[in-house]
Parts: sequence; C-alpha cells; structure tokens
Amino acid sequence: MIAPKMTEEEFDATFTYTLDVLLATMAEEPEIDPEKFYSMACVLENLRFFSPVLYGALRGKED
Repeated sequence: MIAPKMTEEEFDATFTYTLDVLLATMAEEPEIDPEKFYSMACVLENLRFFSPVLYGALRGKED
C-alpha cells in the first residue's frame, strides 16, 4: 500500500507536533542534564526552522 502524499502544511504540523512531544518528554525526564536539555532544545528549534527545507528534500526524492 502506498501512503498518500502529505501536503507541506500537514508535514509542518506533524513535524512541529513531534518536536514538541520530544521536548516535553525530555523536560519531564529528571536524568537529563539541564545543559544537555538546552542544547537539544536548540537543535530541535533549528530543525523546526528548517522544516520547509526538509519537506522539499523529502518531496524531491519521491518525485
């Protein structure tokens, strides 16, 4: 079965939700060092910023 194509808006919403869940899960984990949490939060923020680029790269491979 071939998955239906996702629009850029759907990709962005799903990607943002996933990154938010990751961040919330890390924030609730007491074993994670605050400095490492901050660094990972910055990485996730940058991934969110480049969401349109990631979508374009993934779409380019499908076409």
